Amino acid sequence: MGLPLADRTLPERRKAIICEDVGKLTIQNDRPMPVLEHDTAIVKVHAVGLNPHDIKGLDYSAAPGAVHGGDFCGTIVALGETAAAEGRFAVGDRVAGLVQGENKLAPEKGSFAEYIETTPHTMVKVPDSMSDEDAATLGVGIASATFGLYKELKIPGGMERLVKGGGDLDENDREFVLVAGGSTATGTRALQLLKIAGFRPIATSSPANFDLCLRYGAEKVFDYRSLTCAADIRAYTGNELEYAFDCIAQAETTQLCYSAMGRAGGRYVTLEPFRDSVVKGRSLTIQPSWFLATQIFGEDIAMDGVYGRKANLEDRAFGTEAFLAFQSLLDRGLVSAHPVKSMPGGWDGVIRGVVSMRSAAPSGYKLAYRAM
Repeated sequence: MGLPLADRTLPERRKAIICEDVGKLTIQNDRPMPVLEHDTAIVKVHAVGLNPHDIKGLDYSAAPGAVHGGDFCGTIVALGETAAAEGRFAVGDRVAGLVQGENKLAPEKGSFAEYIETTPHTMVKVPDSMSDEDAATLGVGIASATFGLYKELKIPGGMERLVKGGGDLDENDREFVLVAGGSTATGTRALQLLKIAGFRPIATSSPANFDLCLRYGAEKVFDYRSLTCAADIRAYTGNELEYAFDCIAQAETTQLCYSAMGRAGGRYVTLEPFRDSVVKGRSLTIQPSWFLATQIFGEDIAMDGVYGRKANLEDRAFGTEAFLAFQSLLDRGLVSAHPVKSMPGGWDGVIRGVVSMRSAAPSGYKLAYRAM
């Protein structure tokens, strides 16, 4: 349909990182430009952030030939007619968000490329005060934290309470919410949102990251390695904890969350499939679930095994609401990026960074790279 509302100087080819085979990435210098649709945007990428999903998708559900990556920051260079008519974005806006990379159904969609096609409902405008590298780590964290807290955990008040803020709530309405893995990128994002909405966020982490969790909104942080961690949480919450958001998603953290929850039970949500053998002991009182951040697109997820998902338009509508809510917080200066370590090497550095996460996942920060 051509490029209405676009920079007419766009190239015909682009550089991109693609999945060459299971566990292997490579750079292509002559990748076709993505096609602009009526409801999408084309973004020139300035920086990208790395996520655990980048290695999981590559190793366990590889899509050879597909562009890799999820997080990005860049400048809009083309807008489809419907996207432009919505009025949220314009050509020239600096934006951040996420795309569904390593995508067998849409192999050009990944973020590790000079130019990418994006869905405006999963983007935010970036304030001038935020660097490209910081902004490049926002998208997956926004999607994971909002989907986990509001779509799956179903914490009270919804995003209306988040946008309004919870500063005037009575103490009896300020529910505890446990964020296991509070120092992860999703964890700090969840802590920020919970604090703004007037909850009483508590977290688990290693002692080295206690200050990080407290800085992002935790009321209290517990050492997950302590033998009394669950008992300490029960004591602190008066044995009334109803909501647990597990950002680590291992059997040990599932058990910790279950043991920390109050006598009446509640809801437990995590980012990976949980072990039935761990949750069955309290199956009558605790409702567990798990999700993928990319569900927020409302599109088919063509990953292998239990990770596959069918399109769900309700999830897309939720994504629109979630990113609008986060934009409001961002515009008011209420949220900040997770700590970022800006790495050298451009696209070659990105590949090295993805590989390094197999053996040494970053703790307390995310890796970001300039697109060059």
